[in-house]
Amino acid sequence: MDKFIIEGGTPLNGTINISGSKNAALPIIAASLLGDSETTITNIPRLQDIYTFNNVLRVVGAKVDFQDKKNTLIIDPTNVSHLEAPYDLVRKMRASFYMLGALVGKHGYAKVSLPGGCAWGPRPVDLHLKGMEAMGIDIDLDKGYVIAKADKNLKKSSFKLEPSSVGATVNLLLASVLRTEEFTIENAAMEPDVVQLCNVLVKMGADISGIGTDRITVRGVESLSGVEIANDPDRIEVGTFMIAGVLHPDSELTLEGCNVDHLGNLPELLSKTGAKVEVDGSTIKVKAPKELEAVSVATEVYPGFPTDMQAQWATMMTQANGVSTVTDTVYYDRFSYVPELTRLGADMRLEKNTVTIFGKTDFEGASVMSTDLRASVSLVLAAMVAENETEVLRVYHLDRGYENLEHKLNAVGAKIKRVDE
Repeated sequence: MDKFIIEGGTPLNGTINISGSKNAALPIIAASLLGDSETTITNIPRLQDIYTFNNVLRVVGAKVDFQDKKNTLIIDPTNVSHLEAPYDLVRKMRASFYMLGALVGKHGYAKVSLPGGCAWGPRPVDLHLKGMEAMGIDIDLDKGYVIAKADKNLKKSSFKLEPSSVGATVNLLLASVLRTEEFTIENAAMEPDVVQLCNVLVKMGADISGIGTDRITVRGVESLSGVEIANDPDRIEVGTFMIAGVLHPDSELTLEGCNVDHLGNLPELLSKTGAKVEVDGSTIKVKAPKELEAVSVATEVYPGFPTDMQAQWATMMTQANGVSTVTDTVYYDRFSYVPELTRLGADMRLEKNTVTIFGKTDFEGASVMSTDLRASVSLVLAAMVAENETEVLRVYHLDRGYENLEHKLNAVGAKIKRVDE
């Protein structure tokens, strides 16, 4: 099990190239199973979750060629015949549950494990299943597996997502494009990941209206064809590096290959801290101020401030002058990083879904433990401004969502060493 040893106190200066988005890639990888021919996807990041999902596709019979040195993925779905995604693979990542929509949408049958041992009831996957039932798909549970069966030409129907959910929107799109006369998703997620999926499905031959709005309507078609497409850049990686570039007063970073339209209000909020943010096409430049000002944020569904950025923002606020708050209205319990930052010296008070940060704090290196993907990267950000040496344990979480993180940061001035625990 790997850990990072990080020597802090060094400014970051230089250029970082942004990788493709994992969260955008996984839905379109699942969508490739709906085609009658080969799909090629470029700008795919080399991440553990991508390798895991590729193996899920291989289990059902797809031919998968990941040319990882070229960040190119080629998927041939023509021999898919084993319509089951087993627990051993699905438990490793929740996005594997997209196989339910892809398999029942294409083949009229799917047997997919509930991710992570989820039970029926008020769980995130409950929205996926209720939406499919509203579509006319038969849903049964058998020993921890969801079994879905669907006829062709399901009647016109609709379903309102309460609350809005990216995962459920994706699964309902995958299930409906080949099966329904007409299906409308109300309160659909509007994230760039969903927009990209819709655009890919349309390029494959799907009939979808309302793309980019919270009301998406699908009209079923007879077949879809494979396509060649480029994956979107990772907007969370962009945001993470924007924050990395303002934590030290002598830092200045240039980020290449961005899509600023996907960042919502993040550039505006970062400017309020005193940071200088310049956008030129797909290039973003950030320059740290001499002193960061405290700015409070609350997460919201897209295009609001993303929940995947709240840990990084809270870390930045420990280095700002004044008191600020970070409230998560999407996931109430996403604050596992708080006690770890406190070990470094942060002054933070957590109450329900709001953390209050009293800045500025001078961090002192210590050993801290990663607990999830975004919490992990917040600890790396903190370690890079801490005095002396910090150990960040269990960095396998980072490998799920950040491609070559230490290499990218070391290239612009960080001092991060990966070693075996």
